Amino acid sequence: MIISVASGKGGTGKTTIATNLALSLANVQLLDCDVEEPNAAIFIQPEIETSEIVSIPIPEIDQVKCNLCGKCVDVCAFNAIAKVKDKIMVFSDLCHGCGSCTYFCPQNAIKEVHKRIGVVESGAKNNLGFMQGKLDIGQAMAPPLIKAVKKNIQPDKINIIDAPPGTSCPVITAITGSDFCVLVTEPTPFGLNDLKLAVQVLRKMEIPFGVVINRSDLGDESVQDYCNTEDISILMQIPFSKKIAKAYSRGLPIINEYPEYKAKFKDLYQKIKEKIEDA
Repeated sequence: MIISVASGKGGTGKTTIATNLALSLANVQLLDCDVEEPNAAIFIQPEIETSEIVSIPIPEIDQVKCNLCGKCVDVCAFNAIAKVKDKIMVFSDLCHGCGSCTYFCPQNAIKEVHKRIGVVESGAKNNLGFMQGKLDIGQAMAPPLIKAVKKNIQPDKINIIDAPPGTSCPVITAITGSDFCVLVTEPTPFGLNDLKLAVQVLRKMEIPFGVVINRSDLGDESVQDYCNTEDISILMQIPFSKKIAKAYSRGLPIINEYPEYKAKFKDLYQKIKEKIEDA
């Protein structure tokens, strides 16, 4: 089972939900796919056992063999290759490493060189498996690193994916293949606006989803009204608590400070499981 935890905007408590859900269950592993700013390890405190460098193939042009036909420029979907006067130029920061230019080059004038983009670390905390991606500073290609993290998904376990915030390419890469997605939001105008964007994405991808409202007693009821109107299940509500906020600032999970929340997160899982079975 693959459960992704996402949010339309940052700061809603997405990692809080993902980590506490993982810590409340058995036969589970947590994959931190928020590779630009991974922080789930702060709350899990895993023992990191392995670290693997992740690279993507970047085209290198043999200017002697190249006849400037421009086929590589035509097939590049990301505008990473350009024909400038009498030369083909590669913009490596735009390259996604798809290999199309190499495959379609009629002159065999392109070879691929590996460019490091980050690392995937794996470990465990007690019986909880843990993986995270760390994008190198200055690198822009998060999706290939997220895919590398997701290669560690184990079908016989409950896999919880802590996705990046927003609705851009890294989020799409992280939640693709999920059996269910938990959208974490907050009862504010910004929270509602970005929740609507995330809902549109999940409906387009046909991934079942439900909502968790964090700090539910702040703001107004516009998020609840929207969910009711759109027939979206509200799976859990967590009221604002200074004690929870203080625990978070010290890197402590909710279930450590409020042991009764462990049962609530188990109940959240049961609701998700039922939604998946009914889908």
